[in-house]
Amino acid sequence: MVSTRRQFLKGTVAGSGLASLNLASIKSHAAFTAATETGLKDLYAKDFKIGTAISGANMRAADPKFMGLIAKEFNAITMENNMKWERLNPEQGKWDWEIPDKFMAFGASQNMYILGHVLVWHSQVPDWVFKNAKGKDINARKLKARMVDHIEQLAGRYKGKISAWDVLNEAVDEGNGWRKSPWFNIIGPKFVDLAFNTAHEIDPNAHLIYNDYNMHNPDKRDFVVKMVRDLKKRGVPIQGIGMQGHVALDYPSIKELEDSIKAFAAEGMRVHITELDVDVLPAAWDHIGAEISTNFEYSDQLNPYTKGLPAEIEAKLASRYSDLFKLFLKYRDDIERVTFWGTGDKESWKNDFPVRGRTNYPLLFDREYKRKPCYDAVAALKK
Repeated sequence: MVSTRRQFLKGTVAGSGLASLNLASIKSHAAFTAATETGLKDLYAKDFKIGTAISGANMRAADPKFMGLIAKEFNAITMENNMKWERLNPEQGKWDWEIPDKFMAFGASQNMYILGHVLVWHSQVPDWVFKNAKGKDINARKLKARMVDHIEQLAGRYKGKISAWDVLNEAVDEGNGWRKSPWFNIIGPKFVDLAFNTAHEIDPNAHLIYNDYNMHNPDKRDFVVKMVRDLKKRGVPIQGIGMQGHVALDYPSIKELEDSIKAFAAEGMRVHITELDVDVLPAAWDHIGAEISTNFEYSDQLNPYTKGLPAEIEAKLASRYSDLFKLFLKYRDDIERVTFWGTGDKESWKNDFPVRGRTNYPLLFDREYKRKPCYDAVAALKK
């Protein structure tokens, strides 16, 4: 068994690029080791945590087979939407804790690293947070009070139970400095200090993260590095940077991702690879990003794989995931966790973003939660 496994690794993974990943060999190896295979969390136990985001629908259903898969494969979990403001606190004074409580109980039962997502964000926030009864922006004093109350309610409810918080999400614009969100426009840049300081006061043991997409972008990277330095100078508690991993088969480059990992780690930040998925579909008008308000018109040309993923694209996907995890392993001492944005292809947000109604294949498990060749490529790096 050992010699066969070594031969597989030598022939399919040790090299780089598509040629090093033979799809037939991956499938053969997967079948060969099926009886003894463990979850990804076990394979990467000495490197970093392996996580997934769980949807509200899956959490509500709590299907034993699905939850068993989560427990076997992952040791970190994120609530996909139900800790966001519009789901949790849609009306002033009205809170819905059902799904978050179930999520927390499941994570605790499996002794998982639980990521709270998210305390402060410009998207998926109900209008009442920023507006008065006449539809006008409230003043800075009132908005600060609403932010503090929200963090006290949410972080306070799960104090001592949450491993880490995405305190602030997507507050930086591409090449334009601060995003001109209602938080920034009403309070100013010190809203960042308020968010982190409040989260730390409420739960001093939670690991506090700034999370954003396109963190490979040099302008965004440099701005975030400066932000971290400024926050630390003022004594603001920030310990981690989340690099959203919404990538494609051919962008961004491994070097761009590596440069950002190195830059954030150099500032003393724990690096989190968050929301990882690999888009295999044609780019919509060269759209790159994760701003959820973006949407493009559907066309068949942008949805070519409705009947299944061609073997050539499947192999490219496996190669891409292999290259990404080689990079993550290179910086295992700086990376806290790698979290996928979903578990199976059917539930992925990439089916509807940035074009609604497409059939995408961005994750390690297929629409029936069966392991794909890209799963086996990631697993093979540790065997």
